[in-house]
Amino acid sequence: MTEPDENLKRVLQIKMRALGEPAQVLALIRSAAPFYRALGGTDFRLLQNVDDPAQILIEIEYAAHAALELNRHKAASDPMVRTFLQGWRAILAGSADMDVYEDVTG
Repeated sequence: MTEPDENLKRVLQIKMRALGEPAQVLALIRSAAPFYRALGGTDFRLLQNVDDPAQILIEIEYAAHAALELNRHKAASDPMVRTFLQGWRAILAGSADMDVYEDVTG
């Protein structure tokens, strides 16, 4: 069982379709990398589909405090996080899916 003060490794995967010029969307995403790191991101990957350049996959590895991971809704109520997410939702206009994964490679 996980202790409340333990950090858990997670991978946030955002699959999206660029609504405008893919190069501009990629530049915007790259500019947000410091924000991801400030929120605990330890690794950041940006993948572009070679057959469909508008299809973009963002992977952000991060360490989540176990107590925070138990209730991500509390994190979403943080004013800084809410402002950030509202901006991204406006830019993406519903064209993105986000999932959180645990690496079980072993």
